[in-house]
Amino acid sequence: MNDPILLPSPAMQVEFAKALQLIRRRCLQDALFETVSQLSIPQLDQQLGQIAREADLALMARHGLRGELLFPVPLMLQANPQLLGYYRLLLGFSQKEFYARGRGTSRFKSMEEKGRIGSAIDIERDLAALCRALCEAGSLLLDGIRELPPSRHLLDDLTLLTVGPQLRGGVNNRLGSDGIVQVFEIIREIVRHAINSIDSGIIRIRSATGRTCTIEFSADPDIVIREEMVAGEYRNILAIDIKSGTDVSNIHNRIGEAEKSHQKARGRGFTECWTVINVLGLDMEKAHAESPTTNRFYGLAQLQSRRGDFYDDFRRRIVSLTSIPTVDNRG
Repeated sequence: MNDPILLPSPAMQVEFAKALQLIRRRCLQDALFETVSQLSIPQLDQQLGQIAREADLALMARHGLRGELLFPVPLMLQANPQLLGYYRLLLGFSQKEFYARGRGTSRFKSMEEKGRIGSAIDIERDLAALCRALCEAGSLLLDGIRELPPSRHLLDDLTLLTVGPQLRGGVNNRLGSDGIVQVFEIIREIVRHAINSIDSGIIRIRSATGRTCTIEFSADPDIVIREEMVAGEYRNILAIDIKSGTDVSNIHNRIGEAEKSHQKARGRGFTECWTVINVLGLDMEKAHAESPTTNRFYGLAQLQSRRGDFYDDFRRRIVSLTSIPTVDNRG
């Protein structure tokens, strides 16, 4: 009998589609054309002539393209500061690279992110300097693609090539946060019959020993379980690091990150370290080699199903480590 075909959910692509629509309206060509429609074209052309190279504008014109598709001017960035993001994406710079310390660009970041020009920016001097630098880079780009030749669609494609990883990073971060919340909720369901209180991301339960155990969101690792020995003093029991991104190509880097987190947790006295992942078909022998500090690996989808051997093992161990009575909470 052939193995069943199991494909991952296209949930991330759905997120991309929604995010791309927002970005198009905010800082891609749609936003650029909308901004231009509200400006004085003679004034726009005058600034282009002052900042961009005449030969570059002539080349753009030969292909039926207006200069602002590639070359920014202060008039446009004043009218819509978020268009700085368009030119950054078009030139292929990630946010981290473009706004890196030492480039002189960090003060402009609020333009792209918040749509406002900060008080520290001199509109006449600083915006002109920024546009000149972007036009110089744009000139190099135009020279490199002149044989293709340049077109509105090609320039749009170039922005999308840069925005793709940015969207993936943003969705992965959100998925990561969602995964942490989901695992926390799964644990809450397992221990709910022993819960004393839930407050500000901390579950307090009474163990069979009469002591209080806390299950908490934590910065690094993501979720921890501790037992209060006396008032204000805790025994660190379990550290859980959750890597809920679905990018298979990046999973081994994420496991390496989990290993660093667990090493810190061991240094703080945690006796158990678990890693939750969200990819199928992982080579567990390789995973354990990459994170030898991880006692157990669990799949997020297996935990979300609330059934099966992996979930049952997870549930039994949570009950054992917190020393609470065994109750089947799946129903």
